[in-house]
Amino acid sequence: MINNKYSAIVFDLGQVLVRFDYKFFVEKVNKHKNGIGEQFMELYKRNYNIHRDFEKGIISEKDFIDQMLKYLDHTIDAETFCRYWSDIFSLNDNVVEILPQLRKHYKLYLLSNTNSIHKKYGYQDYEFLKLFDKLFLSHEVGFVKPEIEVYQSVEKESGFPPNEHIFIDDILEYVDAAKKLGWDGIQFLGYDDLIKNLRQRKIL
Repeated sequence: MINNKYSAIVFDLGQVLVRFDYKFFVEKVNKHKNGIGEQFMELYKRNYNIHRDFEKGIISEKDFIDQMLKYLDHTIDAETFCRYWSDIFSLNDNVVEILPQLRKHYKLYLLSNTNSIHKKYGYQDYEFLKLFDKLFLSHEVGFVKPEIEVYQSVEKESGFPPNEHIFIDDILEYVDAAKKLGWDGIQFLGYDDLIKNLRQRKIL
């Protein structure tokens, strides 16, 4: 029996529908200069605010790439960086496979902290994205989770009251932010746990 309490199911992208691992990036750049991948990741994490500003659309793609190439001692060019930095994704097939069933009964939305490079070079051609009614990508909406505005942008689009939304994300802080607005939420801990939570709510 389908639970009519919910009208919209909102999914995170990374580590839920797709996996990602920057070790693949590190391996690739290290072939150009030994150890440069580790140097990059240390600087990247230390200056994570730059990445976050890029996800919010505050700094341009060019300015972001220029800064990243400095971290890499200009070992590779901009195009190569974009390809390597985005060749980190793999499909989480079993989670993706439940989307068509959910779509029969609920509006589906994607809510992701992401950026234009990862979209263009990494995941934009995944067929499953067509199953969503709308994609809310941080660099396009100008806000990132857990900022309340990013959740409110989903509500504005859906037209449903807060308590008819349920959010699935691997990061508990982002789930809790949605709950503070009146949404239901599930922290993604793996496929089996997700299915259990959806069945408990009679969503599946």
